[in-house]
Amino acid sequence: MKQILSVIAALLSLSTAAATAATPAASLPPDAPVRHVLLISVDGLHTGDLAHFIDAHPDSTLASLLKQGVDYTNAHTVAPADSFPGLMALVTGGTPAVTGVYYDDSYDRALAAPGGDCSRLGTRVRYDESLDLAAADGHDIIDPAKLPRDPAHGCVPVYPHSYLRVNTIFEAVHAAGGYTAWTDKHPTYELVQGPSGHGVDDLFLPEIGANYEGLTNVAAKEITGSLPRTEDYDDMKGRVIVNEIDGLTHDGKKHSVIPNVFGLNLQAVNVAQKIYGYKNADGDLTAGLDRAIGHTDQLIGRFVSELERQGLRDDTLIIVTAKHGNGPIDTSLLNKIDERRLESVIDKAAPGALAQLTTDYGALIWLNDTSATPAVSAALRANANALGIADVVSGERLALRFPSPSRDSRTPDIVVVSRNGVIFTPPGDGKLAEHGGFHDDDTRVALLVSSPRLAAQGQQVTYPVSTTQVAPTILAALGLPVTALQAVAQEGTPVLPDGNWNPLRQVAQAQPGTQSLGK
Repeated sequence: MKQILSVIAALLSLSTAAATAATPAASLPPDAPVRHVLLISVDGLHTGDLAHFIDAHPDSTLASLLKQGVDYTNAHTVAPADSFPGLMALVTGGTPAVTGVYYDDSYDRALAAPGGDCSRLGTRVRYDESLDLAAADGHDIIDPAKLPRDPAHGCVPVYPHSYLRVNTIFEAVHAAGGYTAWTDKHPTYELVQGPSGHGVDDLFLPEIGANYEGLTNVAAKEITGSLPRTEDYDDMKGRVIVNEIDGLTHDGKKHSVIPNVFGLNLQAVNVAQKIYGYKNADGDLTAGLDRAIGHTDQLIGRFVSELERQGLRDDTLIIVTAKHGNGPIDTSLLNKIDERRLESVIDKAAPGALAQLTTDYGALIWLNDTSATPAVSAALRANANALGIADVVSGERLALRFPSPSRDSRTPDIVVVSRNGVIFTPPGDGKLAEHGGFHDDDTRVALLVSSPRLAAQGQQVTYPVSTTQVAPTILAALGLPVTALQAVAQEGTPVLPDGNWNPLRQVAQAQPGTQSLGK
């Protein structure tokens, strides 16, 4: 399929004033389409949510961004649609097949358990808040004693960034002489540093805590048990972006360089979807969800206002998207099935074979004995109706999507696709939605790319695109070769396309005052 290798490159002009206001960082190409990219991941935000909100709030920041941008209405994140692989899609340009990141709770047959001597291979790999350790300064850090260990490298603990198999946009920009920053929700999101461990110059990872959305009797301090507390948490992270736009470090205490690529993750929409859900199958917004998107919109508005105040708006590409969606949107389909029922079927089919079961809006299964895969798959299919299973993928069908488990230590042996609305969780879980599977509701996400310098303004692209295309688009916007990203080179990930945009790194034809940006 032909893709027009162009996303950002049609400049209306290269304003001397804008170039002066946007403090350059080191040696990035001076003739790049933009000098800065702000990436905003609004967890849970569907393309339908964006459309409903803009229709109801035509004077919103999101509506104004759309007027100066392109709305990709058929964008999908990678599957399984969990935060870890979803974020890696955005910042590496790769799917789990090349990143090696399938979930924040997975398994690796080549690593050893935390705290051991590496004499036994195969361990659960968990990169979430369970690894937190309170540091002397009161901030949470990763407890190395809880990390898996690598027998091939002296049995050292494997930090998340070392687990990632390909580089990130932060590493690529940093290597080109740029300055980078990122803010996210757990210390384990140091994953974005990339294999080098040094991709992000200013990294801020305040712990949000476990997923308490919708649960009863949640302690007052737990952030995600309350939309107002989650909004406060997002506000705190939002102040980081304002500081960085102002040329300060994330805490506002030191002068720094305005990042060439920076951004954050926002959680209010994700929490509201799980607590309040939707009005109907059409995705009409409940009052709680509309409030959460409105709060997010106001926060993004602060970023835009600060960019304008600093004279940086024209020189900054803003991308609003999501690591994942949440489902089911139609809450009448919601059906919670205890994951222990899956475990029971697996154990009966192959006693002792289960190594790791990861469940949410679907399930990933790793086995101690891969020869048990046919028996376990057959048992799951035989119990599909009772377990709410739509499909069981293993063997040759699995190898069409991911590396074969026989060749890759991280690939699950079996993928379970649940029926629409079926979440594998204890029935007492109060959440109205979840993610982590292969459904349209949790893979189809908003993707809005906005800049006054885009040739296409206020356009919609309705054909399918992937969030993996965000990463090479960011490098192209900064004038860097997209193949500097290893995942892009391996999987051939293109930049985001639009038939009305001009070829990469060329100024619009016949525009007075424009100039060539070079090859």
